[in-house]
Amino acid sequence: MSQIGLFFGTTTGKTESVAEIIQKEFGGENVVTLHNIIDVDDSDFEDYQYLIIGCPTWNIGELQSDWEGYFPELDNIDFNGKKVAYFGTGDQVGYADNFQDAMGILEEKITELGGTTVGYWSKDGYDFNESKALKNGKFVGLALDEDNQSDLTDERIKAWVAQLKKEFGL
Repeated sequence: MSQIGLFFGTTTGKTESVAEIIQKEFGGENVVTLHNIIDVDDSDFEDYQYLIIGCPTWNIGELQSDWEGYFPELDNIDFNGKKVAYFGTGDQVGYADNFQDAMGILEEKITELGGTTVGYWSKDGYDFNESKALKNGKFVGLALDEDNQSDLTDERIKAWVAQLKKEFGL
């Protein structure tokens, strides 16, 4: 079994594609196992000390529908002792007032349930007004904008994964 469980929700396929790139950057399926949140049981989280949570922001600052449906189930999971990294996809131009809100919503909930957040990411290079994903002046995870900055995605993922390898102690 891999060391890291990556749990994602996707509607258009962008977040799933990012999850696959992250998995590859870590070294493949022997290191990172992908879990589409639509197919997850609560017990799937138990297998990992290191988690990556991926969610796009939908509509006006909402969770993607599969995550929205699973959100109440998070209360059944013990995140104590787990290091949790987050990534989100969003549109900083069209939704500047709630860019990456879904990532912030999930991070807040999982932190309340005992998870330890790693993988904070600089807000430099982004142009938005507000975000629930900001904490102490940084994003709580990797913020990606496939609509307006897709040319920066690969570079950002490489840097973030290198950072996570250190923070996970891998």
